[in-house]
Amino acid sequence: MKLSASFVSLALAAMALANPARRAAAGFVQTDGQAFTLDGEPYTVFGSNSYWVGLMGLTTDEMDVTFQNIAATGGTTVRTWGFNDVNTTVDAGDYYQLWTGSTATINYGATGLENFDNVIAAAKANNIRLIVTLTNNWDNYGGMDVYVNQILGYGQPHDYFYSNSEVITAYQNYVKVWLERYIDEPTILGWELANEPRCTGSTTATSGTCTTTTITTWIETMSAYIKTIDTNHLVGLGDEGWFNWANSTDYSYDGSQGIDFDANLAIDTIDFGTFHLYPFTWDEETPSAMAFGQEWIENHRGAQATYNKPVLMEEFGVYSAQNQTETYENWYSTVVDGGLTGVLIWQAGSNLTSGPTPDDGFAIYPDTPIYYMEQEYSAQLKARNAA
Repeated sequence: MKLSASFVSLALAAMALANPARRAAAGFVQTDGQAFTLDGEPYTVFGSNSYWVGLMGLTTDEMDVTFQNIAATGGTTVRTWGFNDVNTTVDAGDYYQLWTGSTATINYGATGLENFDNVIAAAKANNIRLIVTLTNNWDNYGGMDVYVNQILGYGQPHDYFYSNSEVITAYQNYVKVWLERYIDEPTILGWELANEPRCTGSTTATSGTCTTTTITTWIETMSAYIKTIDTNHLVGLGDEGWFNWANSTDYSYDGSQGIDFDANLAIDTIDFGTFHLYPFTWDEETPSAMAFGQEWIENHRGAQATYNKPVLMEEFGVYSAQNQTETYENWYSTVVDGGLTGVLIWQAGSNLTSGPTPDDGFAIYPDTPIYYMEQEYSAQLKARNAA
């Protein structure tokens, strides 16, 4: 059933009454039931991903243009990487952590956290809030396998990231640096534990014992750890949203990836849920990629209602030759009309003085049809949330 925007607004308001707003310092985004709020008013999460804004050696002017372009779509929120692990500084560019053997050293300098200070300043100047993801399941920009390889030895199982105490401590030490540096910074909406965590990563090395329980336990540990240091910021996972439904034969729903969306959203120290949507990449095209995506959104909307927490579709993409315009219209409409809390497209694109920003085939640059579509649906989502 397709719900009207007015019906959804009433439903969200009613659910919010059952779950009082969490307390944080003024100026920080908070949750109130299935909604986000800012200083007692609705806060709409609409925007894009720009993983690269702090990792490409951009000038502060170029960072400003990046956020201007996103804000011009009606964007309020940008998801970006708070990680880049390297084992040499030669041609490293911007990075945050240098590994020498099993010892990690934080880069506080102009190519490290000082550079991320500039990212925050540019976002703030354009009224953008940031969701900062703190490591990667994949080997792009370092990620989980660097911790495992540097501490335990090259080729050790990827999933030891979630279970080995030395690795967990090393990751907590890294996370603590970010928490303590930015604990009083309201431009950051929230922290994410990892980008797309799974039992498997970019390598084939696995223990064979990783299950949904392994990763759920790690989420409980890490999210609780963050809350002991930083109660100002929200915490999410950053996952693709895989379900763990009994008797399912579809890998997106059978728990085989190590993610149980429902169990993870139920964790007290997880404030909001996340999911991604790439049906062609996932070989989920039955009865069609668009239809799979619509149902995927609706099922996560169902979990949002069950656990009375905000849920974001924080990445999605199909290529321009894959019926992109009609597909995005369908998915954006399903978000707005169905009552999903918010949405971030993958990914933003900008034409900077140093050249165009990275394009993996999904990038949306200014003055293109999808860019204008974003403007349309950001207005609709804000109107729904204000109703």
